[in-house]
Amino acid sequence: MQEPGGVQASPELKELVREASCALARLDTTRLVELALSCEALNRGLGPMSANDRGRLAKQAREASADMAVFARVLEATRANLSVIERLRELRAGRLEYSERQARGEVDAEAGHGND
Repeated sequence: MQEPGGVQASPELKELVREASCALARLDTTRLVELALSCEALNRGLGPMSANDRGRLAKQAREASADMAVFARVLEATRANLSVIERLRELRAGRLEYSERQARGEVDAEAGHGND
C-alpha cells in the first residue's frame, strides 16, 4: 500500500483483523487471499526496528486484541461448519455411518469426535 508521495503505508493491525473477520464471515475468499498476501508482505518488511517502532507495533497489537479474539471465534465457527459439511458429504457418499447412539446425539467419549 502506498500513500501519496510514494511513502509506504502501514495499515493498522486492528483494521486488518476486522477486514479478515468480515471477509471470513462472508466467505470472501478473494479478499481473504488479498489480506493474507498483505500480511505476508508486512511480515517480510519487518526488520530491525527502533524502540519507537516496536512500541507503536505493540500498541497496535494491544488495540487489536479484542478484534483478534472475534476473528478467532469466527475462524473456529468456520472450521466447525466445514467439519459438518465434510461429514455430510461423507454420509451422502456412503463413506461414513453413524451408530444409532450417535444419531440420537449421544456422544461416545472413547471414540472421540474430532473437535479437538
